[in-house]
Amino acid sequence: MKYLTIALAKGRLAKQTLALLEQTGITCEEMKDKDTRKLIFVNEELGLKFFLSKTSDVPTYVEYGAADIGVVGSDTILEEGRKILEVLDLGLGKCRMCVAGPASARELLKKNEIIRVASKYPKIAKDYFYNKKHQTVEIVKLNGSVELAPIVGLSEVIVDIVETGSTLKENGLEVLEEICPLSARVVVNEASMKMQRERITKIVKDLKQALSE
Repeated sequence: MKYLTIALAKGRLAKQTLALLEQTGITCEEMKDKDTRKLIFVNEELGLKFFLSKTSDVPTYVEYGAADIGVVGSDTILEEGRKILEVLDLGLGKCRMCVAGPASARELLKKNEIIRVASKYPKIAKDYFYNKKHQTVEIVKLNGSVELAPIVGLSEVIVDIVETGSTLKENGLEVLEEICPLSARVVVNEASMKMQRERITKIVKDLKQALSE
């Protein structure tokens, strides 16, 4: 039996996904060992392989077939823009992608002025401003805390993930516009879906069942 390979985004999401998979009878005890230096984990009995990767790499592994299935946040799927099939919303890690900034920036968004937008997600920001709002903006990519950008005058607004909004509030910023809701999704390689349809759809169906319990 050919192995099915599952790529998980490192961190909290991987833990939550593994807990969910356990409810469907899919276990991988090796992965629970905190001191392990292994990169690939195998469940011989079920013919499954697992590996953990950096969040932004999960869609790449899935597109190129290094992983048949991946679990990753929809923010990463949108930003990476890979050719993969999105098959299930797990509803984990729910949050929103928003335009945020000081209250005074609200007017600039209404007037369609050329403004500077700082974001870790330049592709999502560009798509939103250019294709949905038809507003010309200058996008600055940042890797750290983007909340800093409007405070120090690097940008008028930011595009970022908002969970509770408390970090924004503490820094005198607020949500100005909502771009889209976000959560963890199951993604599948296109060729794998054709070749291993039965096994993959069973996993997806079992996960759906576990979510409804």
